[in-house]
Formats: sequence, structure tokens, C-alpha cells
Amino acid sequence: MCGIAGVYGWRASSRAPDRNALIQVRDQMASRGRDGVGLWTSADGRAMFGHRRLAIIDVDARSDQPLGRGPLTIVCNGEIYNYRALRDELVAQGVEFCTQGDTEVVLALFERDGPAAFARLRGMFALAIFDERDASLTIARDPYGIKPLYLAQAEGQLWFASQVKALRSVAAISSEPDPAGLTGFHLWGSIPEPFTLYRAIRALPAGHWQRATGTTIGEPVRFSSLAAILSDAPILPAEETEAQIAEAIRDSVAAHLVADVEVGLFLSAGIDSGALLGAMANAGRGKVRAITIGFEEFDGSQLDEVPIAARVAERYGAEHIVDRLSRADIENNLEHILKSMDQPSIDGVNSWFASRAAHRAGLKVAMSGLGADELLAGYSTFQTVPAMQRRVRWAAKLPGAAAVAEWALKNGLKRLNARQPKASGVLRHGGTLPGAYFVRRALLMPSGLSDVMNADVMRAGLAALQPVERVTETVEPLPPSTLAAMMALESGNYMKNQLLRDADWSSMAHTLELRVPFVDVPTLCKVARVAPWLGARRGKRALVGVPSPPLPDEIVNRPKSGFATPLNVAIGARGMVDGGGSRDWARRVIDDFQRNG
Repeated sequence: MCGIAGVYGWRASSRAPDRNALIQVRDQMASRGRDGVGLWTSADGRAMFGHRRLAIIDVDARSDQPLGRGPLTIVCNGEIYNYRALRDELVAQGVEFCTQGDTEVVLALFERDGPAAFARLRGMFALAIFDERDASLTIARDPYGIKPLYLAQAEGQLWFASQVKALRSVAAISSEPDPAGLTGFHLWGSIPEPFTLYRAIRALPAGHWQRATGTTIGEPVRFSSLAAILSDAPILPAEETEAQIAEAIRDSVAAHLVADVEVGLFLSAGIDSGALLGAMANAGRGKVRAITIGFEEFDGSQLDEVPIAARVAERYGAEHIVDRLSRADIENNLEHILKSMDQPSIDGVNSWFASRAAHRAGLKVAMSGLGADELLAGYSTFQTVPAMQRRVRWAAKLPGAAAVAEWALKNGLKRLNARQPKASGVLRHGGTLPGAYFVRRALLMPSGLSDVMNADVMRAGLAALQPVERVTETVEPLPPSTLAAMMALESGNYMKNQLLRDADWSSMAHTLELRVPFVDVPTLCKVARVAPWLGARRGKRALVGVPSPPLPDEIVNRPKSGFATPLNVAIGARGMVDGGGSRDWARRVIDDFQRNG
């Protein structure tokens, strides 16, 4: 886990990369890796890589990056959990290695297979490889988009980095705001890929690779699709659901324990992290250190995670570390949190505090239960979104019905419109599954954006963004069952654009690698075989039997509360459990970004 940066003067007429500018980009990301720092320049002087290392696998200096192998040089951010099996395969073919790490395996596999190598990597990664033979640069990003990678072009040079804010330190890269990015934030509380707040900076889409040569920069090429995995999976009988899920999660936990340093855990009072803790304990890696965040505001309430988390930790022999926060702790750290935030988001505060606690405990790696709800149909959206579509799909087809409803809400039902600002979008968008999902996950409808944005910026942003069409793309090809389609929608939108991105910046702010065993392609491939049978929380209940002994009844039967923070108290907003609180915090966040960049 680390921070990567680079610049490639892809045009023959491009000036040589500025070494000091790249160092500045690299060192803007110092918190992403304090175990090593590296810089490399190609033989022709047209390419330059920078690296900040957090040493997790093969902590020896021999695995420092940038790492060269013959004519190839790589910088990689992430971890490849199946690298040992890939290494054995390559060794059997006569390939020799100089390190014991995963990065050299990626480079050797690319040397043999080219971009076809990326689909074989199990893990989280964002990487760049330069080939001296044809002066080409290839970049790639993992299928879920767990690890970020941002690109910008300026003066015939292609820049890349793990953070948007790092690229903004390059004077030649324009800071002109992007209406699509700003509009996306106001719609969702996060910016959808590939947009950022700036026109010149784009994200490489998840599950894609892209190549630049001395004459051109190619378009991104998809090598993995979550929707395709869910569409192509052979369906198993319903009675195999629990066994299939349990086997998949145990296998993923074992894979995510691959490390040469200690691996801890974020432990809440929920089923997801409890199952992970039990599986980690069963794997025999010794006593697990589990981190739980408690809040004084929640003492004695259902939202207090600490008491149940403590009993789960005791059940599986974990060392339980509790960091209990006061209102003052939250207030005093809001500016630090906003400064750590790489792109504006209404989430990530909880992960920031948990990551801080893990770092203070001396951990460099921790697992998280992020992704379990997307994988196992745990959100209420798996019921409410299809229900919305069923209720309105016929009415939505009536000519003019949506326009009449929007007019009535804005003019005759203003009080209802103020309380339910998304009501105006139900008839216009709710007749399809992606449209209903858009309504459910959005903070505002497009018709309400004029209340928070400049009208011209809004129109330009919506034209570029095409929000419902963008959501629809995440279920192409359309999976055969509604539950599988919802898995693709949640994973390809809310999880990718908000939860995973927030997990990255909030953990890396504290030099912590966060691993997400529920966000794993081989695991998805297995669970996809039983996706149609995951209703009525069956998928989440299958986690009960993952560890031995199984999870206790008090955690299984506890109502779902989420991983909450009393942020509303700190910012004086309405409760964060409703859309109003989220919209208040969104205004605070975007005001800070527009003021401070």
C-alpha cells in the first residue's frame, strides 16, 4: 500500500519532465507511505515515476519502488493476494525473481501476458508500467476501484497520481472547476467517476487499463465488469446458498491475511465485522487486535457499538481496543478531516476516527466489513428500490405525468416539497430499476439543484453527467435477477464512488492499509451463483456460520444501525440519519473545498 505518481512526455515535442514537480506531487502523499521513498527516470528522460511506500509484503528494501525488471519499470499501489500462486506458475516456466514481494510478480506476469495479466490479479491495485522498448506507458486499476488513480494532461505530458490534491500541485494542470463534478457532488454527496472537481483531472475507471505511446494516448479498455460477472454466473439451487457464502467468505479472509506484518480489524456490533473476526481467529494467525469506536453521545443507546463488540471480541479471543470520542473530539478534528479528504464527500468521518485509533495502536493493516451489504443484499434498498419501480412504472409512462407532479410540488405543495425534496423525481425516474435506485441514493433531484447551484453551472453539469444514464451503465449487461442487478448498482455506484474512496483517503491519512474481504472478485463470482436467493436478509444471516463457534444471537438479532457518528451534534445540523443532515454536511464540505481547494 502506498502512493504512486508519474509523468510521461508522450509527444515527441514534449519538454522533459520536471523532476522537482514530480517530487512535489509524490511528497504531497507522504502519509500514504512513510517506509520508503523512490524516484526513477527512463533512459530517454521522457518518463518519471515517484513512490511512497508502506511496507506490508516483503518489507525488505529489495521490494522498494519504482521497481525495475529488464526493460520494464513499475509503480504499484495496493496488494495482490494471489501473488504466491502466480509466482509459482511463473517459476515453473523458468522465471527467476529477485524479491519475495507481490509487485515483481505483477511485473513478470505483465512481461509474459501484457494487459491480459490484470484480470488474473486478486486484490486491490492501481499501477503504472513503463516499457523502455517502445517507450509506452500502461496504467491499470482493480475491478472494484478499491485503489484510486487520477490522470491529467498538460503541455504534452500525461500525469498520474493516487490523489487529486497531489496533481493540483502541478502548476501546468488547470484548476478550472468541472460543472459535472460539482453537480455530481450535489446530487449524491460524492463525485461519480470519472469526474473530479476539476476539468483537467479524471479518474481511470475501475476495471480498466489504458496505454500511452510516443504518438497517442489510447482510450481506457475494460478488462473486468461486475455486471458481467453477475450476468454470466451459473445459478446454484437455493439450498446451497448458506454453504456457498460461508465458503466464499472464509476463502476471502484467508487471502486477505497475506502479509508480513500484523493484520487488525475494525469491529462494530454488526454481523459483518463479527464474522470477519471469527474467521480471522479460526485462521490461526494469533490474537487479533480489534478496533471499536465509541461515542459519548451514544452511551446507553442502541447506537452504542461498544458493549456488543466487546462480547464478540471476547468470544473469539481478540484484544479489544476501544477509542471513545466526545463531542469535543469530533469538533476539534473536523478541520483535520476536511484537509485529509481528497475529494468532497459526505461520508468517511467514521473511518477516519477508526483509522486513527488503529494507527495509534501501532497497526499498519486492518480489515473492514465494508462491502458486505452490497455483496449480500443487506441494505434496505434491495427491497425499497424494486418496490418503488413496481409502484410507479405504469404511472411514469403517462405522458406529462412527471412534469405535472414536479409543477405541483414546486408551486402548490411547497411544504411537502421542502420536507421531501426527492419526491419530484419519483415519477420522472422511478419507473426503471436504475432510475428508482438513483432517486433512492440521491440527496437531491436534478429539479432541486437550482436551490444550491448556479443555474448555468447546473445545466452544463447535468448535460455532461447524464446521471440516470450513468447509473444505468453499471447494470449493463443487465443481470438476470433483480437482486443481482441491485448488487451491481450498489457496488458500481454508492460503494465505488463513496464508500471505497472514503475508506482510502481516511485510512491513508493515518498511514493505514485498509483491506476489504467482502470486496473481492473471486468472492463475487461465488456469491453470484446464489444471488437470486439472497432476499429477506438471507445473505447476511449466512455469515452467522462463517466462524466457529458461530456468531452469538445478540449480534444476529440486533437491528441494523450502521456505523454511525454523532456528526450532526458537531456541525449543528439535523440528524445524520435523514437526508436533511446529509445535505447540511454536504454544504459544509463543498464550501470548504471551494474555499481551500
